[in-house]
Amino acid sequence: MLILASKSPRRRELLALYTEEFQIDVSSAAEPGFSGGAVSDYVEDLARRKARDVAVRHKGDTVIGADTVVAFGGEVLGKPRDLAHAREMLLSMSGGRQEVYTGVCVICRGEERCFSVCTTVIFRKLSEDEIDAYVQTGDCLDKAGAYGIQGGAGEFVETIEGDYFNVIGLPMNELSRVLEEILKTHSKW
Repeated sequence: MLILASKSPRRRELLALYTEEFQIDVSSAAEPGFSGGAVSDYVEDLARRKARDVAVRHKGDTVIGADTVVAFGGEVLGKPRDLAHAREMLLSMSGGRQEVYTGVCVICRGEERCFSVCTTVIFRKLSEDEIDAYVQTGDCLDKAGAYGIQGGAGEFVETIEGDYFNVIGLPMNELSRVLEEILKTHSKW
């Protein structure tokens, strides 16, 4: 069985585009803050922690752990603490270029396959009124960088370079490649 170690409804929706044959088992692994180094290594480590936490309960299954952050201006932005923090994040990224990193770790019968994908997103210059209106929807709260590209904040995006699904939270192109490799060697998840 395929197990998604995430409570994210967006990851659930994306994985359902690939297969409807999966279950959810939310990880409770600790998520330490970014302490420097490569952002790609950081998100892979977070994904690995989540996948390992759930894999101990599903020894014969294939577990997917994932984590997404936004890198902007030398900082790594996770989910905002509150609406004021979300507003601050969006204001800082207005008119700027950011990198969205998602780390993924797939564990199948003890074998780990971890990777990360980076997508560049460029916001157009945003007015404070636009930011305030978006923040008041609450859509900003449970998302890295305080926005969901698939929702109302999609209109903030001027350019995207890379995997759109990665910005939502699960790089489906690379993940589907890894899952297909697993099926070749194990015949089932």
